[in-house]
This record gives sequence, C-alpha cells and structure tokens, in this order.
Amino acid sequence: MIYLNGEFMPIEQAKVSVLDRGFIFGDGVYEVIPAYSRRPFRLAEHLDRLRASLDAIRISNPHPDAKWAELVEKIIAGNPWEDQNVYLQITRGAAKRDHAFPKGLKPTVFLMASELVPPSAELMRTGAKAIVVPDFRWLRCDIKSTSLLGNCMLRTLAADQGCVEAILVREGELTEASASNVFVVRNGTVLGPPKSHLILPGITYDVVLEILRDGAIPHEIRPVTEGELRSADEIWVTSSSREVLPITTLDGKPVGSGVPGPLGARVYALYQQYKARVMRAPAHA
Repeated sequence: MIYLNGEFMPIEQAKVSVLDRGFIFGDGVYEVIPAYSRRPFRLAEHLDRLRASLDAIRISNPHPDAKWAELVEKIIAGNPWEDQNVYLQITRGAAKRDHAFPKGLKPTVFLMASELVPPSAELMRTGAKAIVVPDFRWLRCDIKSTSLLGNCMLRTLAADQGCVEAILVREGELTEASASNVFVVRNGTVLGPPKSHLILPGITYDVVLEILRDGAIPHEIRPVTEGELRSADEIWVTSSSREVLPITTLDGKPVGSGVPGPLGARVYALYQQYKARVMRAPAHA
C-alpha cells in the first residue's frame, strides 16, 4: 500500500502528471524513515530535516507533524514487514514547464514502504569495499533533494568496481559518501566532517555522535583531509539502512589491518543497544 495526494492505494494504481515538477526538474525533497518492529525511528528528527529541506526550496510544508506521523503509521500498518523503510516525497506539483518556481501549486505528496534489511552478519564480520572519488555534486548537499543524478553516477562508479560505496572528497577534504555519512578512526580518535552545505545532515550521523559522547569515546568533528582518510585505522559509513558499516578495503587497499576495527565494533554494538532501547520505550513517551 502507498499514499498519494490524500489517498491510500496499491502502488499499481498510483498516477502522477507528466508535468509534475518532480518528474520534469527533480523539483522536490524526500525522507527515508526507518521503522523497527513497526515503530518509526527518530521520527521527529526526520520531520525536522524534511522541514529544513522544504524551507530551503520554498515549498510550504503540506502537513503538521501530527499528520505526518499519522500517515507514516498508516503506511507501516498497511505493509507486511516488521522492519521497514518509509519513503516520503514531496514535489512542488504540476505546472507548465518553466525553470522559475511557480506560485500557488498544490504539492504532490507520496509515501511508500519497503522492507528494511540491515547489513548481513557476514558483511559486518568482513567489512565492505569502497572507492574514493571526487565529489562533483552541487553545492547544496544539505538539502535532501530528489535530484540525485550525481549520487547515482558516483554510486554506479563504486558498483562497477564491486564496491558498496563511493567515498567523496572535495578540494582535498572528505565530505560524505554517495548515500551515507563517513567517519574515520586515527590513533584511537573518531574523526567526522562537520555539518555544512556540502554534506547531508544524517540522522544516523547524529545518533553516532550521541553514542560517542555518552560512551566517552574520543572524537573530533572537524575537516578531515583525504590523506587522513586514506591512512585511517578504521573507516565507517553510516545511514539508516547501513547503520554503522565498516569499510575494510579502500581503492583495493586494506584499511588498517584489513578487518573491522575495535572502535567500529563497539559503536555498532552500542547502536544496536540504542535501537532496542528506543523501540522498547512507550510509544508516545
């Protein structure tokens, strides 16, 4: 079951105008909200980020948070998986093709869900492969835009080489990966690039920072050079679907000892504990 412009329906019945600016221009934003045991994870934070993206591209938020929460809950209830990714998309709506934002449009609102499958135990045991490539995307990566062609191109470069991710550098500094944030470990300290217009403010990124602070794990949020990335003892990519995934091969060379490192394993375990604690909490606490 999906939701489109006020109606719940099978996905096969959904129709959107070919003049929708999301189709013509990629003029829209989205969120992906994980749900564990049918409970949305960090919903308030996802809705805050959605609001920031909408404000940045001048689309009025179609719903208050309570209505979004209701729609998300109904989508989760209408699909068969216990753990889900709820995809939420808002475009500016349908209009005559013109680059300037038209006024007075009714936004197109779409929600769907898919099964959430975390990284396998085998992948967590061995770690994943990644490549380093120049970040050639636009300069507003903080907006969770549906215009993802750059990210798709970069991710395909990684897939072409049998890798799960492309880790991106711009002017000699780490930004993020094609579909995740990135942390590195050097000499027992976790390093992460600061939030800026060049990276998406990840919800999992924030959870990891909370875990590092609460666990008194040494960390620094500061610019990370390409050299520090390439000589890291550990590298992790983080996202709602990847959680805290170790990268053990970078451009065909081992990261550190070539196996997942101890700090990554500790943070991953603490992340699982955090998830379980949140999901066990009263629904409206």
